[in-house]
Amino acid sequence: MRMTIEAVMNKNYTQFMAQTLQIDTLNVHYADGPSAGPGSHAVRHLSLDLAAGDIACLLGPSGCGKSSLLRAIAGFVVPSTGRVLLNQRVLSDANQFLPPESRGIGMVFQDYALFPHLTVYENVLFGLSAGKPKQAGSEQRCRAEALLALVGLEAYQQRYPQELSGGQAQRVALARALAPSPGLILLDEPFSNLDHSLRVRLAREVREILKKAGTTAIVVTHDQTEAFAMADQLGVMFDGRLVQWDKPYVVYHEPSDAQVAKFIGDGAFVSGIQRFHSVDTPLGTLALAPCCCNESTPEKAVNVLLRPDDVVHDDHSPLQAKVVAKTFRGADFLYTLELSNGERVLSLVPSHHDHPLDQPIGIRLEADHVVTFAATEKPSAFEGEAPRDRAA
Repeated sequence: MRMTIEAVMNKNYTQFMAQTLQIDTLNVHYADGPSAGPGSHAVRHLSLDLAAGDIACLLGPSGCGKSSLLRAIAGFVVPSTGRVLLNQRVLSDANQFLPPESRGIGMVFQDYALFPHLTVYENVLFGLSAGKPKQAGSEQRCRAEALLALVGLEAYQQRYPQELSGGQAQRVALARALAPSPGLILLDEPFSNLDHSLRVRLAREVREILKKAGTTAIVVTHDQTEAFAMADQLGVMFDGRLVQWDKPYVVYHEPSDAQVAKFIGDGAFVSGIQRFHSVDTPLGTLALAPCCCNESTPEKAVNVLLRPDDVVHDDHSPLQAKVVAKTFRGADFLYTLELSNGERVLSLVPSHHDHPLDQPIGIRLEADHVVTFAATEKPSAFEGEAPRDRAA
């Protein structure tokens, strides 16, 4: 009698169930290398905690240390200093270093790394049978079948990797990584070889699979849409440092600094004068998010972050702004609007509101998460700076 997916996933594979990850003051230093240069720190004083069963995504520009962090967690590189613990079990610290095969961590690579001479079914069995899929026992075979059902590929068991689409191959790689019930799954740019529309859909599907499997995971990506679709926790890295670690909603609406604000999503900085719990702007007086309220400084000049969804097109509003640029995105336009003082903001407008350039349109603010930063740069509009290349 065939076992259910849940029964097979749980039976005799409890050694590496979903586990907490703790990283404490981790440093990864490369003595030399063609890209890093002599004495390069790839990861600097990085600490984080990831709850069991949560999915984290790491975003950052090329060369910021995302993949180096993943390699240090997996055991592919030896950290210079710091600790890595999985469910309070020390993987690496000043006194010990567990090799990758002893960590209970699964890895999904950018190029899938499937064996071309093995079928889909045999690829999944490989990690359950000490590399000898044809000698696998009945329980291992049941588990492989259940995993393929979990990823929606039960009907593709006898196909070879070269007979699959990119999305199907990625799901096989994920099933193989899940096969030995690891406590943590690491995914390094898992969707970068796929078309954008497929990446977003597959990101949602992979999240659902990981949640059903109850597996803790970290995903490295350059694509913010993927990260927002997958993550319970979002990390932003610059120059080897983790500069913000929070829920995606918080990172987008309450970035830790102006650099994160400009990297994550589109928006604009407009000038303002902050007074305790509010800020005066060219668009009116706005209440501040709690993170920015200041009880000690009575008044200061600031830059105010406004996202495109904060600026709403309203034909009946007396507040006017001139259309100076627009980008058609299918369902909507991204308008660049010039205010009466010359500063610019961005606004997302439904595509049936197709206004010509240089025409003034009515706008109003629906800004519930107003944050401010020190006025160290000239107010300006910006579009998210996350690169689309595949380096890390």
